[in-house]
Formats: sequence, C-alpha cells, structure tokens
Amino acid sequence: MGQGLWRVARSQQLQHQGYSSQGYLTREHGRRIATNNVSNTSHRKQAQGGIDIYHLLKTRKSKEQEGFINLEMLPPELSFTILSYLNATDLCLASCVWQDLANDELLWQGLCKSTWGHCSIYNKNPPLGFSFRKLYMQLDEGSLTFNANPDEGVNYFMSKGILDDSPKEIAKFIFCTRTLNWKKLRIYLDERRDVLDDLVTLHNFRNQFLPNALREFFRHIHAPEERGEYLETLITKFSHRFCACNPDLMRELGLSPDAVYVLCYSLILLSIDLTSPHVKNKMSKREFIRNTRRAAQNISEDFVGHLYDNIYLIGHVAA
Repeated sequence: MGQGLWRVARSQQLQHQGYSSQGYLTREHGRRIATNNVSNTSHRKQAQGGIDIYHLLKTRKSKEQEGFINLEMLPPELSFTILSYLNATDLCLASCVWQDLANDELLWQGLCKSTWGHCSIYNKNPPLGFSFRKLYMQLDEGSLTFNANPDEGVNYFMSKGILDDSPKEIAKFIFCTRTLNWKKLRIYLDERRDVLDDLVTLHNFRNQFLPNALREFFRHIHAPEERGEYLETLITKFSHRFCACNPDLMRELGLSPDAVYVLCYSLILLSIDLTSPHVKNKMSKREFIRNTRRAAQNISEDFVGHLYDNIYLIGHVAA
C-alpha cells in the first residue's frame, strides 16, 4: 500500500515537471505548449472588438509566401493611410495592383497640395472630367517647363487653367511651391517686379529677430550671387516689410526702414566675412559694433552685439 501511494505521488510529480505516464515529454516541449497557449489567448483577447484584425493575422500566417497583406482586405481608412505615405511614382505602381484604392482622388489631392500648396484651380468649381491625378501630371510638367524657361512654364499653367493671370496668384503659387529651380526663379522675379512685390507681402516677420527674418526671406527669394541693383531692391523691400510687421519694435528701438537696410547689408557682409575660408582675419565683435554704429548711430551696442552673436553661432543669412 505504501508503494501504491508512492507511485501516485511520483506520477503527479512527473506530470508537474512535464512528464506523463504514457510517454516522455521534455521540459522545453512543455514550455512551448504553454507559450502557444498564452499566444493564442493573447490573440483572442486582441481579437475582441476587432475580429477582422484577428482574421487578417491568421490569413497572414497561412500565406507567408505572399510577403504582405492585401490592402483590399483592410478597412478603407487604414488602406488609404498606408498609401498616403507613397510618392507619385510609387502610387502609380500601386495602382497596378490596387487600382480602385491607388486611384482615389483624395490621395492624389493630398499629393498635389503637399507639393504645390496654392493653385488658382483649387478655389474653383472643378470642370467636367476633372481629376487630381491628371492635375498632378500637369503640375509636374509645368514645373519642369518652368525650370527650363520660366515664362513658358507660367504660360503653361495659365493655359491649363491652373493659375490665373494675376501677379498675386503667381506670387502665392511661387511662395507655396518648392519644386521650382531657384536660379530660374531669381531671373523671373528680377523681370517681374510686380510678382516680386506681392511675394514680399506674403511674408510675416512679426516678432522675429532680424537675422532670422532675413534668412526666411532669402529661403523664398534667393539672393543674387553678386552685388548689384537687384540685391539692393530685395533688401529695400525686405526692410520696409520688416518694419511694417514690427511697428512697436521699430518705435522701441528707434529704427527706420533705412536703418534696417543698413543693418541687413552689415549682416550680409559679416556673414561673408565669418563663413568665407578666404578671409583669414575675421571681423571681431567690437569691430562689427563700431562699424555698424557709424552707419546707423541710433542703434544700441547691445542690439548690434546680439546681431553679431547670431551670425557667429547660426551662420550665413543668405546661404
């Protein structure tokens, strides 16, 4: 009887350690079984309230040779979110597999507006047969044409009804577009001063430090490589716009558009002096303050010193 009790106790111990009376099971196998049970339980918990996702995961495991989940099996919102990360080329390739999804107008509308932020046609009732995919192709073609010949590019946009023949509309298009060649754009703005005037007014320099505002200005309207009448025109227009955006600051500092013009020229010269490898003897902060205050006597030394520090730490204002 004692041996019988011992066998019962031993059998329970072996079962607890991963053995059975019918055969031999390793502890590792037992762990795998436990892991699978936990995994299945976890999947079932995740499936609660989202049985479609659980079904997709099972389908994915049974079809690993495919390499991806069919987007048509996903909820439309999730499919469109995934496709929205593609560029135009990849979206065209995706349309070969998921034609209805990849040709959706919302996707192509997002591509158009993320690359060309403003077009006159956005604010009009679309004509019959209008397609944002077709519009994207026209915008891309027009940008390439502009980068070869700016006048022909603008005429192309107008002929397709994309832009109105208005300096303000052309200025908004340029301001919200980053695909235009800056050298061709500089030539175009030098010839179209009416467009340049409207482009300057689109900038808002309120509460910006002067060197930072100048950097932002030259990011949209690139400075010429050499000094001349066009550079002077740009600085003059910037000075008036900066003062118009910060009237309280101008009164507090006692600055006029002419004084801002002098400061801008000083900042450009200082930028060249500090960043050029050909200049061995760099201008010191004391020299910059002295030279600048000679040209604009009403400016405080502290303010001019802060200007020097900004260029020294951040870099060129027209790079």
